[in-house]
Amino acid sequence: MGPMSSCPCKSGKSFESCCGPYLTSDRPAPTAEALMRSRYTAYTRADIDYVEKTTAPEARGDFDHDGSLAWAKQSEWLGLEIVSTQAGGPEDSTGTVEFIASYKLNGQETRHHEMSEFRREGRQWFFVDGKLVRDPVINSGPKIGRNDPCTCGSGKKYKKCCGTAAEA
Repeated sequence: MGPMSSCPCKSGKSFESCCGPYLTSDRPAPTAEALMRSRYTAYTRADIDYVEKTTAPEARGDFDHDGSLAWAKQSEWLGLEIVSTQAGGPEDSTGTVEFIASYKLNGQETRHHEMSEFRREGRQWFFVDGKLVRDPVINSGPKIGRNDPCTCGSGKKYKKCCGTAAEA
């Protein structure tokens, strides 16, 4: 067995003892935060099938698989910071995770700050929806096109996701 690699979600654990089992087997993430971390890790590995599979069925209609795959491959993933979690434990049916995902795309570094809603069905947690948290820091990144995949990782087009908040 090769050397253990540290998990991209920045938990401090190895990939094999953190997000790995959720991505490489049918073992469900036990908490909303564990699912959030594993979805971030899936983006770093361009494992968009996992991201789509862990998106709530009612939210999959807007999921842009090809756009999300291209974004995941083109981005340099810099890290994940969990700001806070509310509920989302093994016995809860819903949970909220506030996080900041950092990545670099076309030379521009972006800190994506989001509040994500999760729901548990049986043993499986699903990503339901995400809302951008407005940081006081101005994003110096490139302008996101209305038809580009949303930077929040929902898989929706920007105009149908966080772009609606920007236009409100």
